[in-house]
Amino acid sequence: MKLLADENLPAPVIAALRRLGHDVLAVAESKPGASDAEVLATAVQQNRLLLTLDRDYGDLIFHNGRPAPAGVILFRLAGTNPDDDNRRMIQVLQSDTDWSGRLSAITEAFIRSRPFPAGAGRA
Repeated sequence: MKLLADENLPAPVIAALRRLGHDVLAVAESKPGASDAEVLATAVQQNRLLLTLDRDYGDLIFHNGRPAPAGVILFRLAGTNPDDDNRRMIQVLQSDTDWSGRLSAITEAFIRSRPFPAGAGRA
C-alpha cells in the first residue's frame, strides 16, 4: 500500500508499516513543517492514502472543496497508552479493508467511514 504518514503519526508505526512491506512516505522525514494543504496536495499527486491524527483534512476536503487523495484514515485514539494506540493503527492498516475514496475515522472501539463528496476527485 502507498501511504503518506502525516507529521503526527508515531515513528514506531511508520517503521512497523515499512517492515511489513508498505511504501510509506513520512512528512516528518520529507517535508517537516509542511502545511496541511501541502500534505494533502502531496497525497493527491502521489496517489497515497493519507494517515493522520489531524481532523483538518476532513475540513479541507468536505468543506473547502480541496481535491481528495486515494483515501484518508484519521486516527482518534485516546492516547493513554501509546503502545496500544500504535498496535491499533497497525492492526487497522493490516486489515483487508478498502480505504479508497473515503475518510475513515478510527477509534479503539469502531471504524466510521464516509465517502468523499462528489467532485472531490483527484486534481
